[in-house]
Amino acid sequence: MSGEQNEKLTELLKLLKLNNGDLSKLTQEQRKEMKDYKFWKTQPVTRLDESVQKEGPIDRKKTPDEISDQPLPLLGDFEWCTVDVTDQKQLEDVFLLLNENYVEDRDATFRFKYTREFFNWSLRSPGWKQDWHVGVRVGSTKKLVAFISAIPVNLRVRDNTVRSVEINFLCVHKQLRGKRLTPVMIKEITRRVNRCDIWYALYTSGTILPSPVSVCRYTHRPLNWSKLHDVGFTHMPSHATRNQMIAKYTLPKATSTEGLRPMEEKDLDEVRLLFEKYQSRFDLVQNFDEAEFKHWFLGNDEKTASNPSSKVIYSYVVENQNGQISDFFSFYSLPFTILNNSVHKELGIGYLFYYASDADLEYADRFSPEATAALKERLCGLMNDACILARDAKMDVFNALTSQDNALFLEPLKFGPGDGFLNFYLFNYRAFPITGGIKDDKSYDTVKRSNVGVVML
Repeated sequence: MSGEQNEKLTELLKLLKLNNGDLSKLTQEQRKEMKDYKFWKTQPVTRLDESVQKEGPIDRKKTPDEISDQPLPLLGDFEWCTVDVTDQKQLEDVFLLLNENYVEDRDATFRFKYTREFFNWSLRSPGWKQDWHVGVRVGSTKKLVAFISAIPVNLRVRDNTVRSVEINFLCVHKQLRGKRLTPVMIKEITRRVNRCDIWYALYTSGTILPSPVSVCRYTHRPLNWSKLHDVGFTHMPSHATRNQMIAKYTLPKATSTEGLRPMEEKDLDEVRLLFEKYQSRFDLVQNFDEAEFKHWFLGNDEKTASNPSSKVIYSYVVENQNGQISDFFSFYSLPFTILNNSVHKELGIGYLFYYASDADLEYADRFSPEATAALKERLCGLMNDACILARDAKMDVFNALTSQDNALFLEPLKFGPGDGFLNFYLFNYRAFPITGGIKDDKSYDTVKRSNVGVVML
């Protein structure tokens, strides 16, 4: 646990003690944090005040027969449902819930804009189960008021690979945030996953829960600074003019990497081999089989072929003069809806996904000055081209975490540090801390970099 997390928890516990355990004496945010802490104390997760001595599972492995086949009880007029995301009407219910109640910025200016194509890609990866798309509806009206999902993954934590799930899209309607639905949702998705003989999970949150295995920072590279400023996404520095800021973030008209082209199905085997070599350097990764690799980097929605504007995943390779693939990178599209703006209704957002390069694979030590210099030079060229391609795809900003080897190119390519941080968590698995690409002062760590190799949507 970091000093900041320890200090925050200690402060809450002191406040609670001073008030004789009365949660009502705390602020609304503090009450939520204490309730969350009490819930997570009942779960097989690393405690905030725990020093990990050995990596591995927390709870003994049970059998699916030991897990109840009945859903948890719900209060009031609420009822469980399994959402069929292949049914357009039910998918629309998920859109409505997430688009109106999922993550917003603090000023409620921007909100994720999900599409059918995005959910086909993110929720229907190979091995997906409809039973893991869990919803809560109001019994009388059948309105969907909560949702949580899981997808299967083979997760490697350093030298140990475990069959696991990624938990995502946990959302509770704003008007029900005080009803303690979130813990019940977590318990129910856990029950359904356990029934399939899976006992581990990876999840992320912008808030501190017990207990992060790693923390990465969000970064942003403006592609259309003028529009970003007009909608309040970026602000004008006191010492600069509008024209100066536009000029600062203007990119070249075309990419510069020789042999750069869109990835094709014929490239899958070679790219996957390169990717596995590159990923072997990280401590927390997802291992992809052939079907998963094709799904995540080429997509699975035929509609995008005839309607490029609905495209979600963009993957590119670099083919050298010998016909071999030396690099690949990918990014995905998840736009924002702009609230309360008379001119702009949508913000195009590109998110850096996975990449790989052979630039430093010949070196025994990836952190040596020679290896670092070679990889930094290659990544700066590749990611600058990724920004150009994202701009050409009508994206206004390109986002990246400080994970992977990103710290090497973020500052040179003018990625500014964002206000948000992403905490990575493991369910039922203790692990030593994993570097997240940031220093104690939250600046980019170009020396230790990051050992987080997994990307969560």
